[in-house]
Amino acid sequence: MSEIDTGMVAEQIEQSDQINEPAGTSEVGRPRRRKEDARLLTGRTQWTDNLSRPGLLHVMFLRSPMAHARITRVDVSGARELPGVVAAFSGQDFAAEQGSLPCAWPVSEDIVIPDHPPMAVSEVRYVGEAVACVIATDRYRAADALEAIDVEYEQLPAVLDMNDALTDGSPKVHEAGNKAFSVKINSGDIEAAFRDAPVVIDRTYIQQRLIPSAMEPRAVLADTDGDAFTIWSATQIPHVLRVMLAVVTGIPEHKIRVIAPDVGGGFGSKLQVTAEEVLCLLLARKLGRPVKWTESRSEGNLTVHHGRDQIQHIRLAAEADGRIRGLQVDLLADMGAYLMLVTPGIPLLGASMFNAIYKMDAYEFGCTGVFTTKMPTDAYRGAGRPEATFGIERVMDELAAELKLDPVEVRRRNWIKHDEFPYTTISGLTYDSGNYEAATDKALALFGYDKLRAEQADRRDRGDPVQLGIGVSTYTEMCGLAPSRMLGEANYGAGGWEHGSVRMLPTGKVEVITGTSPHGQGHVTSWSQIAADALGVPFDDVTVLHGDTAIAHKGMDTYGSRSLVVGGIAVLKACEKVKDKARRLAAHVLECSPDDLEYAAGAFKVRGTDAQKTIQELAYAAFTAHDLPEGVEARLDSDATFDPENYSFPHGTHLCAVEVDTETGMVKIRSYVAVDDVGKVVNPLIVEGQVHGGIAQGIAQALFEEAVYDAEGNLLTTTMADYLLPSAADLPAFQLDRTESPATSNPLGVKGVGEAGTIASTPAVVNAVVDALRPRGIRDVQMPCTPERVWRALQDRAPQDRTLEGARR
Repeated sequence: MSEIDTGMVAEQIEQSDQINEPAGTSEVGRPRRRKEDARLLTGRTQWTDNLSRPGLLHVMFLRSPMAHARITRVDVSGARELPGVVAAFSGQDFAAEQGSLPCAWPVSEDIVIPDHPPMAVSEVRYVGEAVACVIATDRYRAADALEAIDVEYEQLPAVLDMNDALTDGSPKVHEAGNKAFSVKINSGDIEAAFRDAPVVIDRTYIQQRLIPSAMEPRAVLADTDGDAFTIWSATQIPHVLRVMLAVVTGIPEHKIRVIAPDVGGGFGSKLQVTAEEVLCLLLARKLGRPVKWTESRSEGNLTVHHGRDQIQHIRLAAEADGRIRGLQVDLLADMGAYLMLVTPGIPLLGASMFNAIYKMDAYEFGCTGVFTTKMPTDAYRGAGRPEATFGIERVMDELAAELKLDPVEVRRRNWIKHDEFPYTTISGLTYDSGNYEAATDKALALFGYDKLRAEQADRRDRGDPVQLGIGVSTYTEMCGLAPSRMLGEANYGAGGWEHGSVRMLPTGKVEVITGTSPHGQGHVTSWSQIAADALGVPFDDVTVLHGDTAIAHKGMDTYGSRSLVVGGIAVLKACEKVKDKARRLAAHVLECSPDDLEYAAGAFKVRGTDAQKTIQELAYAAFTAHDLPEGVEARLDSDATFDPENYSFPHGTHLCAVEVDTETGMVKIRSYVAVDDVGKVVNPLIVEGQVHGGIAQGIAQALFEEAVYDAEGNLLTTTMADYLLPSAADLPAFQLDRTESPATSNPLGVKGVGEAGTIASTPAVVNAVVDALRPRGIRDVQMPCTPERVWRALQDRAPQDRTLEGARR
């Protein structure tokens, strides 16, 4: 765009911002358009690959073409001789300094955590693992020079099937074996729950492997200044990354600065300490020059950590009226070749969520983590909670079908009633607030549920080749990853607190510094709204700084729908401390007792008089320091660390109607309604955007996406031509609404929202597909429910058993 074009766009955004906002005195709850967007949409932004440094070099990595092999020889000499090549290295060149990539969540005493070198030295365990690198004056010369590296491999058997991997005699991914860990959780008498139960539902579901596809590929730039280093990275976790880089490389933490510039999406894929981040840092130290790496899309599909990949065996015992007696869950979770930052904890995040919103007498959960010769798995949007919600919501539909009850009615008979909160669930969590009845009633009304059921019955009676299916998903989730005490009990390697700072500038403007690190969530806007309300200053007088460990020196970063419910509250607490400081100064200036002051609309006013001072005037008075009371510093700046007492528990009801062409297997979403309860809403536009994006990703799992490996362990879905991502044209218009049950675990009453749509939508869609096909004897279709899979299920016209061979397909 030209300067004129970008200026026009920015002006139009500003005008629409003014036009579309309702009048009102409170910022919290106001649908503010995002402050960030004018800059981002007009290209006035900085992302990692857009950055340069004097003397910049580019690194490219040679990656293993084999899923499992010993490395017998690596010769990089040919690459070193090519024009523009500055250096080339093998894993052996880094063996003494590269350490092992960290796993911060050892979930059991018997867990196996193998060494995970950033660059393979003697053995490769998945296709795409780095074995050598070339550093050149531009990335294209570096890429060309990779072809001159000679690597010899001794191929070893690939390990791809989780069940086979656990059998005696299976080839080993690691010398210690293929079982990473085993965890079991029991609550209540599970044997009694199943003994003589009138109804037992026994199902096995496959959570297919998914590949995160953020708008911005991963990128790293590392620079050195003597013994100090600066890392720019497209990361969600600058603070965590800084700590872990120090641990892995031995470089003192205070000599490392990490900057997350404008980051284009993450969805968990950038919640990681990657091989490339470690190696770029080591290369900058080795060469004394800045080094940058940016992944290609096909490289990303191979080497960004993957998500999901579980086999879920679920048994549910119920009374004849549908009341749940007990639930058994047995998971096999594919870890891939190594345990990355939080890999083993991801399936266990769902352990407390399989019971969902339902009451029951007993619950048993077991999970075995399995090593395979595939790319490691780790956090992907929802991280364990979507898998759990899918399992329980699919089984609830199966229970309804068994009892010939409406799926909504079965849920009503089992869910926690609104007057029972706070409620401690069978898995031990205490849900603080909620109203499942209200959310469901509103969703049913918006959806036109009864009318759609009548149409469905008519189509079935007529034998219409296009059948209508209706899917229900009533969910809750555990989010706002904290509190630290609970994370400690789970043996998680860090806390769940968050830090915020507020600086009152001499002119009365406000700088908010947050430990959260946004990558599309709108923190700058939301935090500005929180601070503007708390301090009583104009929204436009607040700016938000983040993502740089030299500026925001403390933080636990952004993931797990924690930013608002932990980071936003830290900002609020810091604002309250600013007001406490300002109160003492105001009392001195106004010659009264602090107890005689009331605070409203950004000003301290002496009760019963017109005498007042605004907080912005007091900021200047603190700056001049001409007349400060004894013991008062020449600043109002304050900071706060917030560690909540409980998780937050958003919930909601999602309803989906699909049309399934029984002749072709084509599935079309006809309508989609989502009513979510995320507590108090700071910015409705941002909430709606988060829900829209989440639903899109959940639908993508249900209908489109799957990472596929062949029998040799080669990833077949390495490009966007092979890995199907839905576009806007593939998705319906979503009809959204909300109910509001404020959280009691934080003073704003807010709950997380970033993952809710993804958690709820996948079972809603699959339940709808199966509902359309159930009269044909079909009770499951493996995700993604592609036209071929639906068509094949129809050809069989019989209940489908979930086989491992099917899982591989």
